[in-house]
Amino acid sequence: MRMLNKQIVFGLVIILINVFSALFAPIIATHPIDEMDFFYIFAKPGEGNHILGTDDYGRDIFSRLVYGSRISLLVGVIAVGIGALIGTSLGIVAGYFGGFIDALIMRFTDALLSFPYVLLAIAMMAVLGAGLFNAMLAIGIVMVPSFSRVIRSAVMNVKNEEFVLAAKSMGASNLWIIFQHIVPNIIPVLIVYSSLNFAGAVISEATLSFLGLGIQPPTPSWGSMLSEAKSYLQTAPHMAIFPGLAILITCLGFNILGDGLRDLLDPRLKS
Repeated sequence: MRMLNKQIVFGLVIILINVFSALFAPIIATHPIDEMDFFYIFAKPGEGNHILGTDDYGRDIFSRLVYGSRISLLVGVIAVGIGALIGTSLGIVAGYFGGFIDALIMRFTDALLSFPYVLLAIAMMAVLGAGLFNAMLAIGIVMVPSFSRVIRSAVMNVKNEEFVLAAKSMGASNLWIIFQHIVPNIIPVLIVYSSLNFAGAVISEATLSFLGLGIQPPTPSWGSMLSEAKSYLQTAPHMAIFPGLAILITCLGFNILGDGLRDLLDPRLKS
């Protein structure tokens, strides 16, 4: 339990640093995100009062990274929220009622899962158009099938428990059973799976922005910063290193937290 607590705390520390950076970006940033310092184009870290150097326009990389954390966390919250809300609703209906409804919903999710995750998001962006809102919507919808399948499995386990069968025998309505017994018992699964999907949402947003389908310039995001840096990997590698590290560390934090919560909340792992 002591090691487990350290694992959760470590993940939380990383996440809280990102949240702190996003909330206090105007205070933490050392330069305006669109300020161009033409005397220090491609400046290396530490040169010209630029902590992490500058890009091809002389813009401060540190300040753009700090503001980019806002985009990543916003996409994570909204996209995971969309995926969890729709996916959980479908999973509960499919798992609890079964039969034809279950088969219909599961075949729909199977059809969506047959496409690669990022490819499906790109296809949806091609239909919806580029932009931050469309990126969050596309990523959230892409998450729906996986959420629905995980929640369906959890619901099927809970609905066969004795307390649910007892409630049915006493004449309780399906709606009452779902909200009083099913939902409270699947919340731990939902929390763990949502935390793990935050990392996927961050990577998906970075991928879409890297391809020019996500957040549009001049607003900074880690994916768009990587896209701008790809032409200067040999002359100014720091342009790609720091956004890449930001994505890596953030995703690592969410994954560590998710693994720790899974070990803590999953009754099968407690023994």
